[in-house]
Amino acid sequence: MLFAVFLAGFTALTLRLFVFPAADVPVQADAIVMLAGPGDRTGKAIELARTGYAPVLVMSTPGTRGCSAHEAPKAEVICFSPHPVTTRGEARAAAELAARHGWTRILFVTGRAQDTRARIRISRCFHGDLRVTVVGPRRLREWPYAIAYEWGALAKALIWQRSC
Repeated sequence: MLFAVFLAGFTALTLRLFVFPAADVPVQADAIVMLAGPGDRTGKAIELARTGYAPVLVMSTPGTRGCSAHEAPKAEVICFSPHPVTTRGEARAAAELAARHGWTRILFVTGRAQDTRARIRISRCFHGDLRVTVVGPRRLREWPYAIAYEWGALAKALIWQRSC
């Protein structure tokens, strides 16, 4: 019985944190920052920029692959390769860009499973108005790996890497 209660709680928490996170509705912002990773993040970020949600589109593209200014004609496009090449590195880079440009509200684009961890990482570095919109869903066969990875990465963020 106790195991069933634990399993039900773990399943509910997994669904809440990684499958159905508290994604924000897109709002006007100073910049749109796309975190690198799977899913159509690039397409979503470009769509938001074309629609006029922000005058600046920032793309985390390790090695600056796939960064193209012509796809978002209404926005200035900034590409960067984070150091380290992690969500933590992206959060640091976004905070540095925000400080340099005076941004107070940033709309981040990330994958559905990464939403919770990205919010934690970014909020430790960027102290302005943080909004996150997600892309997804992933294909069903990708979910087991994504959930296992996110549990480990979330534990790392909460226990071992508690600073920006």
